[in-house]
Amino acid sequence: MSHLSSHPLSRYGWDDDWAAAFAPYADRGLLPGRVVRVDRGHCDLVTADGVVRADTAFVTPPDPARVICTGDWGAVDADGDPRYVRDYLPRRTAIVRAASGGRSDGQILAANVDHAVVAVSLAAEIDLARVERFTALAWESGAQPLIVLTKTDLVPDPVTVDQLVQEMESIAPGVPVLPVSSLSGAGVEAVSAVVSGGTSVLLGVSGAGKSTLANGLMGTEVMEVQATRDTDGKGRHTTTTRHLLALPGGGVLIDTPGLRGVGLYDAGAGVAQTFAEIEELAAGCRFSDCAHTSEPGCAVLAAIEDGSLAERRLESYRKLLRENQYAIAKTDARVRAELRREWRLKGAEGRAAMEAKRGRLR
Repeated sequence: MSHLSSHPLSRYGWDDDWAAAFAPYADRGLLPGRVVRVDRGHCDLVTADGVVRADTAFVTPPDPARVICTGDWGAVDADGDPRYVRDYLPRRTAIVRAASGGRSDGQILAANVDHAVVAVSLAAEIDLARVERFTALAWESGAQPLIVLTKTDLVPDPVTVDQLVQEMESIAPGVPVLPVSSLSGAGVEAVSAVVSGGTSVLLGVSGAGKSTLANGLMGTEVMEVQATRDTDGKGRHTTTTRHLLALPGGGVLIDTPGLRGVGLYDAGAGVAQTFAEIEELAAGCRFSDCAHTSEPGCAVLAAIEDGSLAERRLESYRKLLRENQYAIAKTDARVRAELRREWRLKGAEGRAAMEAKRGRLR
């Protein structure tokens, strides 16, 4: 057993590897602390002496993906007024999405996460493409995704719930899917068993039941919950900042605000993992650069033809690949050049097709 098992920060994820990485900072008299909340140039960190508030001026680079975030392990001044976070340890994993407003950088949502819990409400029709998007985001981070179907009490037929679980499993290969009732608490123990072994982050849109799930896992009302609209099952943003909570059954939970949009940011590996069955089929295509559109010997199109692969699934795969390529092109000149060449070829093909059509009509 690690000699750090009784360390005051062990319940927040502190271990021998973190201690080894922090050794140079300890030599400088700095204290380790895990970031539980970030707010306008300051952050709250839980340290061996309790929660402290520190200035983040030294860890505020221009790249939003590099700023200190909930879940980071910071090196904070032992004392002083104000106290400063001088640096943070290299991240094991990071949940990063594309920044809004068409910017080329990424935005970090949570750091050092072992499980990415995607909350999907059954109070409204499930958006399969959105679930795939969240799953790709989770896989890319290095965390293990987990899909939790919330509000199953609104689906009276257990057979229907089982069918929805199977549907989620079919679009998220390798991802566990667990149903949970926000009314009775059924299924919470199963989720708790998964997240008790590390740090988990809750992801999902507003009204997905993240705060209710957090309360269920904590065993107390720690997060405010607002009612969803009866008409469409949507809710308001109950959580406005990211909070890190130590779970009573073990593990750490980060609750996040509802995400209106989840743009992918250099997430090619995450997309490939999310659509693992298409990647596997593509290995059997006649051409290694097959685009799965009209090429002869395309194993992906053959699977659509025989019904073993849904066409919607391929369209979603293509869409996320294109989006990810555009995101990379914003900062990679080589990828931008490839895209321009692709657009020119498509333009030429389109013009040739129009000329051929006009020739037939003459």
